[in-house]
Amino acid sequence: MESKTDVHVESARIQKQIENHLGISGSSLLFEFRQIDNQTRLDLITVNPRHSQSFLFHTETGYDRLDTLRKMLSYVQNYRDMESSFTVQWMARGDKELNTSYFRARNMYEALDKLYFGRDMNTITVFSVVMNPVS
Repeated sequence: MESKTDVHVESARIQKQIENHLGISGSSLLFEFRQIDNQTRLDLITVNPRHSQSFLFHTETGYDRLDTLRKMLSYVQNYRDMESSFTVQWMARGDKELNTSYFRARNMYEALDKLYFGRDMNTITVFSVVMNPVS
């Protein structure tokens, strides 16, 4: 059985691999773990430094932190082949500037779920959701 420090070292190593693969690090990428019905859920959240908004990148569940992190790493390494690219144009309530964000998702509803993740739907107005052509 692995010792606790090994689990933490392995967790840190996998998180670093995910950061490196995405080219995002530090405060722009958040790993949020929580227990739900004997499962560990990981929400990988990105923070855009330009407009200071956070969005869901992807959610995975597993039997523990390491299992969930390994699943997330696998997703990060393959998501471009599995999901479509969407461009969403939106404005935060009280702002005057139109923002453009990009999401990978199975469909436009999932892209919108990632945009609205963790916030009241009334705080953002969406002007368009476009599925980008495959390059």
